[in-house]
Amino acid sequence: MATDAGSVTSALAALLRADLARSGGWMPFDRFMAFVLYAPGLGYYAHGSRKFGTMPSSGSDFVTAPELTPLFGRALARQVAQALEVTGTQEVWEFGAGSGALAHDLLEALGDRVARYTIVDLSGSLRARQRERLAAFGDRVQWVAEWPDTLRGVVVGNEVLDAMPVKLLHRRGGAWHERGVAWDGAAFAFEDRATDLRPPVEVAGEHDYLTEIHPQAQAFVRSLADRLQAGAAFFIDYGFPESEYWHAQRHMGTVMCHRGHLADTNPLADIGLKDITAHVDFTGIAVAAQEAGLSVLGYTTQARFLFNCGLLELAANGTPQQNAAMQKLVQEHEMGELFKVIGLAAGGFFDALGFAQGDRTHTL
Repeated sequence: MATDAGSVTSALAALLRADLARSGGWMPFDRFMAFVLYAPGLGYYAHGSRKFGTMPSSGSDFVTAPELTPLFGRALARQVAQALEVTGTQEVWEFGAGSGALAHDLLEALGDRVARYTIVDLSGSLRARQRERLAAFGDRVQWVAEWPDTLRGVVVGNEVLDAMPVKLLHRRGGAWHERGVAWDGAAFAFEDRATDLRPPVEVAGEHDYLTEIHPQAQAFVRSLADRLQAGAAFFIDYGFPESEYWHAQRHMGTVMCHRGHLADTNPLADIGLKDITAHVDFTGIAVAAQEAGLSVLGYTTQARFLFNCGLLELAANGTPQQNAAMQKLVQEHEMGELFKVIGLAAGGFFDALGFAQGDRTHTL
């Protein structure tokens, strides 16, 4: 496996160029995104770079809520505990478990209420880090690389939907195109092709407009619904309902890259060395879930969800450092407003703790 930055990028570029040659010189952006994030041994999530951490000096690229403070996991654990009890299940499933920080905090807080904790993660390097971090929990934790045929329990996913490949649509001169990737002889470049694809709502105006659609995230939710026989699911991520997502003023889309705790908007550069994300279309997630038979338990901001789950009570005896980190979880200009939580359930609706106040389901 390539380990240094130059070899990762060059090997991944060779893989992409070979695929382009087989496919007529053009690939849709979602295929490109899947390559650069998940290609075995070379994609960003498939090699051994650190990725998660609070400071760039650690060699990390970005921080997620569980890395900021264990209070995040302890608060979420209260919602998970309620869902386990209501649905009569004993297992937790986590998709895209990152460094294992959230799994650690949930297992510690939930104790014997969890008979088994299953992590679904495509990244071999991340699974190795998770195994090391979660070794104390023994065989209660297991790893799988693909969906089981059926599952029962509570599913959690923190910043997993935003890393699912998206299609890019570009309205130019009043006509819609799908934006893909080609090789111009010296570098990867965007190339637009006419398409019948459209955003789910009409975008007002006639100005040029770049945006995303999310077929893979919606397919993920439908797959979850097909398999979840009993239980609930909670996804935490940054995103919007469709009325905000495809607002006329959001004309440059939401695709963003992260490396060394800096952000940029060019996914074609430094491939394999940085994360590529797009904001979540929470309306699309809710509709896909309902059409597949799941109930929507609620939708709200991360701040309101954590407050409903007792964050302030949990933080009452925290250190000043812990409480400073907690503020980043809930302040509007940090994670509190941009990050949202959606809850889904198999087997019927229940009054989920995290949406007791400030539910925004009506905005979806």
